[in-house]
Amino acid sequence: MKALLNVIQNNVRQYSMTFALLLIMILFQLLTDGILLQPLNITNLILQNSYILILAIGMVLIIITGHIDLSVGSIAAFIGALSAILMIQMNLDPILSVLICLLVGALVGAWQGFWVAYVKIPAFIVTLAGMLIFRGITLIMLQGQSIAPFPPSFQRLSSGFLPDVFNGSSLHLLSLLIGVLLCAILIFIELRGRKRKQNNGTDVLNPTLFILKLVGIAAVILGFTYILASYRGIPYILILLIALIAFYAFLTKKTVFGRHIYAVGGNEKAAALSGIKTKRVTFMVFVNMGMLAALSGLIFAARLNAATPRAGNLFELDAIAAAFIGGASAYGGVGTVIGAVVGGLVMGVMNNGMSILGLGIDWQQAIKGLVLLAAVAFDIMNKKRG
Repeated sequence: MKALLNVIQNNVRQYSMTFALLLIMILFQLLTDGILLQPLNITNLILQNSYILILAIGMVLIIITGHIDLSVGSIAAFIGALSAILMIQMNLDPILSVLICLLVGALVGAWQGFWVAYVKIPAFIVTLAGMLIFRGITLIMLQGQSIAPFPPSFQRLSSGFLPDVFNGSSLHLLSLLIGVLLCAILIFIELRGRKRKQNNGTDVLNPTLFILKLVGIAAVILGFTYILASYRGIPYILILLIALIAFYAFLTKKTVFGRHIYAVGGNEKAAALSGIKTKRVTFMVFVNMGMLAALSGLIFAARLNAATPRAGNLFELDAIAAAFIGGASAYGGVGTVIGAVVGGLVMGVMNNGMSILGLGIDWQQAIKGLVLLAAVAFDIMNKKRG
């Protein structure tokens, strides 16, 4: 029990939102009479929040470096309009259109990153200008009207599912197999990490707590994949999300560039004096954000099956809220990709649960605002305590 309390105390910032997410899910599961965790609703929850989670991954890197990006919603709308023009009006191949859109998103990020990193204009001003510029360009491109429909192959990006090669009758067997394989891979990674820490003389969890951790990981993964397998299986967008989370988690934790991001956000002057090219780091983070905003816009357009002038409205606020709720610091230098995803899921589950309960949008906005305020207040109190 003492060891467990020490683990909780030492990791309260990292795991507090994960615990809060579990409590919120249990609460809404009870309040909605079990509707929240129905296979259909869980699948819809993933599809409805995928583009916000993608934005949250990029936004947390921006916030770690000590900046903010208010333009991501407008960039997503702009890229959605561009994709519609390329695929619907110009009949361009969907794959080529997606590549062009991602490249344009990276160029937009480079444009904003240049002003922030090299001209030293505050990111708030640059991205506020970007929000107005790209929203205006979107309205000009669409001329106030929606463009639809997209090719079916493009729509599958947001609404397609893995086919079951085993032809299961009541369960999607391929999804179950993927869940078992993913569970085995994560347990292997945990075991290898524990062995490495022991060889280096680093403190590790005692065997009982470590086994409980492995059991918890296996239960969550297998239970989640079973729920998905009970409906239509694993959606393509979930595979994309897992790949992005794994890549950016590895980038931030295991690479030199990832450590430079934290160093720049922690103390930019000290980072520059230690030899880090702080301007280039900031520039690349904004390029990355532009590309992820483009990807989010493509996914939203595919799900809506149309490019609309109002697309991306308030996406930036949801992404910023997800990053802060997930543990990112308002002062920079602190935050994780996993935390941002958890924060996004907290917002998504709350939206979904309150909608099922029939709460109006007014109450939903007010409650989400209180949750965001509480998360930032928790961050500040932790910083003072530290």
